[in-house]
Amino acid sequence: MPQLIEYIDAIARQKQRDALFVTFYDDPTGGPSPYRWESHPGRAAVVEWLDAHGYAWQPCGEVANENIMRSYRGSIYIDVPYDRDNASYCALETFLEYPDGSLRMPHMRFLVIGLDYAQKNAHHDEPGFWTRWAEDF
Repeated sequence: MPQLIEYIDAIARQKQRDALFVTFYDDPTGGPSPYRWESHPGRAAVVEWLDAHGYAWQPCGEVANENIMRSYRGSIYIDVPYDRDNASYCALETFLEYPDGSLRMPHMRFLVIGLDYAQKNAHHDEPGFWTRWAEDF
């Protein structure tokens, strides 16, 4: 069944705050992919942990770009404010990162997109923007 997947920058604009997300990638050396996002062990572990701990999350696209069209690559928006005084954020950070800030699982990134940066694509929110874009592609 088709599913509408929002870009992370659109989510940040909707929430009117910085937005947390996790991306998953293949071999960092550029070698052949050992798996696709559907079978990525790190992604499965993150989703399982989020669900077990009651975190709201949704699939998301990476930052929208009018010059690139790509399929969904497994990224996840996590509906928690980026706030080190927030207990939910701290628990998430502890799950994903070691105390030195390095990630606990390979082949993933834990990121935040700032609302100011996301606002650069605010014109994408205009009614009919993506329809017009597709017609001119």
